[in-house]
Amino acid sequence: MSGTTTRTRRLAHIPAQPASPTDGGIIPMSLRTAHFVMPAGVDDPAAPSGGNAYDRRVGLDLPGFGWQTRAHLVAGSWPRPDADARAALDRALREIPDGSVVLLDGLVACGVPEIVVPAARRLSLAVLVHLPLGDETGLDPAVAADLDARERAVLRAVPAVIATSAWAGRRLVTHHGLAPDAVHVATPGADIAPLAPGTDGVSRLLCVAAVTPRKGQHRLVEALAALADLPYRCHLVGGVTQDPAYVSRVRAAIRHHGLDDRVELTGPRTGAALDASYAAADLTVLASGGETYGMAVTEALARGVPVLATDVGGLPEALGHAPDGTRPGVLVPPDDPAALAAALRGWFGDPELRRRLKTAARARRSALSGWATTAQRLAAVLGTLPHETGRAA
Repeated sequence: MSGTTTRTRRLAHIPAQPASPTDGGIIPMSLRTAHFVMPAGVDDPAAPSGGNAYDRRVGLDLPGFGWQTRAHLVAGSWPRPDADARAALDRALREIPDGSVVLLDGLVACGVPEIVVPAARRLSLAVLVHLPLGDETGLDPAVAADLDARERAVLRAVPAVIATSAWAGRRLVTHHGLAPDAVHVATPGADIAPLAPGTDGVSRLLCVAAVTPRKGQHRLVEALAALADLPYRCHLVGGVTQDPAYVSRVRAAIRHHGLDDRVELTGPRTGAALDASYAAADLTVLASGGETYGMAVTEALARGVPVLATDVGGLPEALGHAPDGTRPGVLVPPDDPAALAAALRGWFGDPELRRRLKTAARARRSALSGWATTAQRLAAVLGTLPHETGRAA
């Protein structure tokens, strides 16, 4: 797997996206090549993330829609790399032949306009934005402003920007002053899994997210501390290496509230271990302060598990509605542990609410889009980029 500046126009929409694929995933005889530039940790099982999972999966599925991908994995502490990482990215881009189509993960691309903008003059670049750089929680304001400006320079220099939700697409247009027809949406897909049997239908809570301030596990612990009379157990499943200070804060809060035997930080889980966590879940909870989409939401719904999440960013879009219009979960205000606790108490105390949410989650499960739809939309974007067909990739 491995631009020119567009004039901004004030339009209040993102262009209509392609329909779901109807070709059954037939692989064309002749494939074009897209170079896919990603962070080197994309396959690291100790640091799973939605962005990494997205990159890996679309690289596998794009050949079904006419594009083979050639990977360029660049090591570095993105999006603020050191000199060695900058040099490695510059070298990787220089080695790609002129006129080639290149898909860049925004984590690598958006912080280094001094490298990407010149490359856009000879390569056909599309940038995949999983999270706007300045939106990361806990950044020093000066750092956030600098990353924001760098990202703006990069995104204005490339002919195509890909967002992972309609909400994120609108935000990129308005925040960075991008032309709406240069911004495309390719939401993550979901693999339908066996229906989760749960534990007892009520008490097993699951939060799947890297343990970082943006994911808000401290808010969830605070909410759970107010529910000591309820018989819950909660597993916090996710990487614990991105922000060790925050992980220590969450562990300290668990100890402070006497929840050591009820709330567990399990560390990251993938594959069968993650499947088993979802299978045991009665309710998935996400207390994020910001999300562009929220793949953990659709992963839960793909197993018929209802979701309690914060009403922020792309989470309402990921939660969606069942075909009859009902929500397969509950949305609460962000940064409000009391509201989160009240919603959890409602879940425990109202059997009819649980029945409705479970019914809606199972109905939403059948309507989720698969990864083939994501790959088809990305392939359509790549197909709009100018490229030199006569030059070997």
